[in-house]
Formats: sequence, structure tokens, C-alpha cells
Amino acid sequence: MYAFRTTGFNGYAVQYSPFFDSRLACAASANFGLVGNGRLYVLGLTAAGIVGEKWFDTQDGLFDCAWSESHENQIVVAAGDGSVKLFDITVNDYPIRSWKEHTREVFSANWNLVDKTTFCTSSWDGTIKIWSPARPKSLLTLQPRNASPSCTYAAAYSPYNATLIASCSSDSYMRLWDPRVGAYPINSLYAHAGAEILSVDWNKYRPEVLATASVDRTIKIWDIRFLTRSGPRNDAVSNMSPINELVGHEYAIRKVAWSPHAPELLLSASYDMTARVWQDRTAVAEVGGVQRRGDSGLRGVFERHSEFVVGCDWSMWGTEGWVCTVGWDEMVYVWDAKVLAVS
Repeated sequence: MYAFRTTGFNGYAVQYSPFFDSRLACAASANFGLVGNGRLYVLGLTAAGIVGEKWFDTQDGLFDCAWSESHENQIVVAAGDGSVKLFDITVNDYPIRSWKEHTREVFSANWNLVDKTTFCTSSWDGTIKIWSPARPKSLLTLQPRNASPSCTYAAAYSPYNATLIASCSSDSYMRLWDPRVGAYPINSLYAHAGAEILSVDWNKYRPEVLATASVDRTIKIWDIRFLTRSGPRNDAVSNMSPINELVGHEYAIRKVAWSPHAPELLLSASYDMTARVWQDRTAVAEVGGVQRRGDSGLRGVFERHSEFVVGCDWSMWGTEGWVCTVGWDEMVYVWDAKVLAVS
């Protein structure tokens, strides 16, 4: 296990570089993101531990970060003042581009994994915006039709479809979007009945499968092949049961992330000060295995953090199983999920 302290800044997000096996980005905020500056850390993994290679200070707290999928040195960040900034780690001090169209805190940033030329952000103003680093303004704004304003906590591109986006919101809905057919969702699902949904992620091996994480302390697994529309296309609301539900966290789950190495493994970060590794046995059953009834799917619990754990990511590199987590305790940890495995 490796550790790094973001002294004076509480961590909100951490992500491995898609280009280098030894580089991380971490978005952090002073005073738990309530007031004050933000800082973007670029961290290096060395034989001696984690070292801070570079950092950029911002005027407001940072809530998320995403490495560019097309440029090895660029990182986009989501800020509390409604701005979106693009940094190049070879350029000192200032972002190379800054946008400010969101009217409230920007809470997530996600780069398009397929065409690699765009990224999306989501905000407490309820909107999702699509951006190109080459453009001075957003390309498109997505917003639910006929819906009361709600925080859109996260939005994520499908790893299989360049124009398919999933989002989750404070109104308990998971929504699917396809910008080719307009600025409104192509389907909506009341996924966590009355509970805010804080995170959504696509399975990297099963194109139709997603996971959502909520303040109701559950992770739900969905197969969108079972969505059935009711109402006009742009106002479609579906009824569907999850194909699996993972229970074990004691407080709200802030982040969920599927493994890039195995279709059944997930990582979660929670306000109960733990990160947990899970096995979704629907993936095992799908290939002829056995799904054991009543099995929570819990594979292990990481309990090193002393405050809310709010960010996590899997390494794509080396021996599978290495992950990173970040929390409000000003700590970034890199650890091996395999050593937590329980039988």
C-alpha cells in the first residue's frame, strides 16, 4: 500500500492516467469544499512511494477530474464556482482553457472513451454539458424535459458507444441520453425510489450493464436491455427491476467503479469511511456459473481512511487489482484489492 497526504485540502476525486502506469490525478478542496480554494494534484508512483510531481491551485474547490483520452498531459477539472478548466501539466500555473456556463457547482467530469475528442460535465444546476477542448463554448446542453430542477451528480459516457451517456440525479432518476436525437433523455428510470443517486458507471465488458450508487446505501446493477418505454420518446419513463443489488455499506455510497480487468468486480467509496470490493455474480451466472442466493457479493473492505471516502479508481496497468482511493481525511491511498478478497 502507498499513501500521500493532500495537506490542507480534502480529496474529492482520483484517477489513474490512461497513458502512464505510474501517474495519478487528484482533485481536492479546502475546508471540505464548503468555502475556499481547490487544488489539482499530479502524483507519481515510485519505488519510494507516492510523490507530488506538480499541482495547480484554483480559486474555488474542485469536485472531480478526468484525464484527456487524446492528450497525455491534459486534465479537465470540475469546480465549485460553476467553471470547467483544462490544465496541461507541461504548462505552469494557469489552465490552458476555462469555461463557465454552468450556473452552480460542477460535480463530475468524464472523457469520451470512444471518440476521445469530447468530454461531458454535470452540475447541481441539473444540466449536462458536452465540450470539446478546441471550442470556446459547450457543444450541447442536456436537460430533462418537464422535470423539476435537481442536482445531476454524475454523467458518464458508455465505453462502447460514443454518443450514449448515463446520468444520475438527486431526484432518484438514472437517465440515458443520445445527443444525436436531441437534448432530452431517451429514457429515464426511477432507480432508487426517493433516494439521491450519487454515482453511475458502465460495465467495461457488458455493454448494456450499469451500476448506480445511492444514499440508500445500496449499489444496484441494471441491464438496459430490459428497459420498457412509456410515454413519448423524450419523456420516456421506464419501470425495471435491478438484476442485482449489493448491500453492506453503512452510509451513503459516494462513488462506484467497475473493474477494467473483470466483468464481475466493482469498487465503491462511502461516507462510512470504507472502500469496498464487490463481485456481481450476475456476470458469473451469465457465463454458466452459479449465483448464490443471499450472497451480498462483498469481497473485502478497506478501512484505512479516517473520514468520508469519496473517490476511487482502478488501475488499468500491471497486475490486476490495484486501486486508488481518496477521502476527506486528506489521504490518497493506492492498494491491492486482491489482498482484501474474502472466500
